[in-house]
Amino acid sequence: MIRPLTKLINKTLSVRLSLMIVSSMALLLLASLIVMLHYSRKAVREEALQKAAQTLDGTVQRIDNILLSVEQTTGNFYFNIMPHINNPDMMYVYSRKLVESNPYVTGCAIAFVPNFYPGRELLMAYFHRNDKGDIVQSETFADTPYTEQVWFTDPIETGMPKWQNPLSKDLSGLEPLITFSLPFYNIEGKPIGVIGVDVSLSLLTSIVLEAKPSPNSYCTLLDGKGTYIVHPDKSKLHQQTIFLTAEHSPDPSVKEAAQAMVSGETGNLPFRMNGIDYYVFFKPFSRATMPGRTIGKLGWSAGIVYPENDIFGDYNDLLYYVLAIAVVSILLLYLFCRIFIHHQLLPLRMLSEKAQLIAKGKYDDPIPESRHKDEIGRLQNNFQQMQQSLAAHIGELEQLTEQLTERDKGLREAYHQAQKADRLKTVFLHNMTNQMIEPSSAINKSVVALCGINSDEPGDQASYCTTENASQLIDDIQANGDTIAELLNNLIRLSDETIRKEAANV
Repeated sequence: MIRPLTKLINKTLSVRLSLMIVSSMALLLLASLIVMLHYSRKAVREEALQKAAQTLDGTVQRIDNILLSVEQTTGNFYFNIMPHINNPDMMYVYSRKLVESNPYVTGCAIAFVPNFYPGRELLMAYFHRNDKGDIVQSETFADTPYTEQVWFTDPIETGMPKWQNPLSKDLSGLEPLITFSLPFYNIEGKPIGVIGVDVSLSLLTSIVLEAKPSPNSYCTLLDGKGTYIVHPDKSKLHQQTIFLTAEHSPDPSVKEAAQAMVSGETGNLPFRMNGIDYYVFFKPFSRATMPGRTIGKLGWSAGIVYPENDIFGDYNDLLYYVLAIAVVSILLLYLFCRIFIHHQLLPLRMLSEKAQLIAKGKYDDPIPESRHKDEIGRLQNNFQQMQQSLAAHIGELEQLTEQLTERDKGLREAYHQAQKADRLKTVFLHNMTNQMIEPSSAINKSVVALCGINSDEPGDQASYCTTENASQLIDDIQANGDTIAELLNNLIRLSDETIRKEAANV
């Protein structure tokens, strides 16, 4: 298939010109498309980055507003509880009220150090929302005593409020929570109890995921250890870290992105998971500075996970459309150039055919006059004049050839006649010579005989001649001389006639 195509290209000028034009246009178009698509992709990526940054800022602010709301609610109840710190029954009242007062709060535990109340070793007033949304009381939280749980032990040890995961162990069946722990202090400033306010990570996730920059993107929030605080897959909220996800992924880019987020960096990285390409845009979780807010940086990191198709989907579709349009345009351009150039080169094809006819000796086939004034039109008209001049010269040559042929024919006939005349002349001379031999011999004998009449030598032939015979001999000589003279006159006459005829023919 390649060889016939190459043969067609080498043989057809219109195809070569069309391919040259289309190739040049294709290169220019390709260069333009590459530049345009490069900057378009860059612009799309920058737009996605800007949108992700705005979404991240809004997400962080929204989460921080929720946390701030819980912190302020807890602080307000702290000041309400302190006057009734010695009344354990009021702890149950305030615990329930705190859950009722804030829709983000899913549970509240007010717990004290052992033996804080006389006669009661442990006291924890704990109310929480059940699956139906009702506020119910529970005696315990998880399967271990609250005095062994981090939400209680850390504030007691450090004396500082703290946001933390209240479940230090993998306790299945419990709602993933994040807890704000605010310690109580006695007069000496020693922690005597903790208000633990729970926020459901599922609730927090559902609230945050309402705002996302694209249909398939999602927000994620990690603590300093890489544990998921916000994630659309709620199963990951139960003591699962991003590093565990990275271990299950064969692509090392997932681990690289996880380490960058946990280390508190700001930026974006591509990664691949489950055969899908993603971009993650991340930044540290920064909290707003408020008067009286004691908790500063939490060491969290917020990220927006973008499927690459969400970022470049429309761009890729546009790319395919542009490439399809470019291919169709190139094909149409080639077809248009092919038709146009083929039409423009029709006079050249006609001239080529006429040249072949001229090469075969057909000079009279007419060439039409061109109405175009371009180079091809002028070439056609000049070729027409050349063909007409060549036809005229060839006609003259043919006429001259015919004349030369006729003259040659006449010369050949004259030559044959001359040869014939020469042969006849030779025969004639031969005959004339033969005819003159006898009279000449007779004259010779007569002369000899006549001369011997007066000879005295005996035995001579003249002795046999008499005087009477002399007259007869003279007559014989005269007669034979006349015969020879007549023959010579005839020869001269015939020669003169031949000369006159040849002069007349010339």
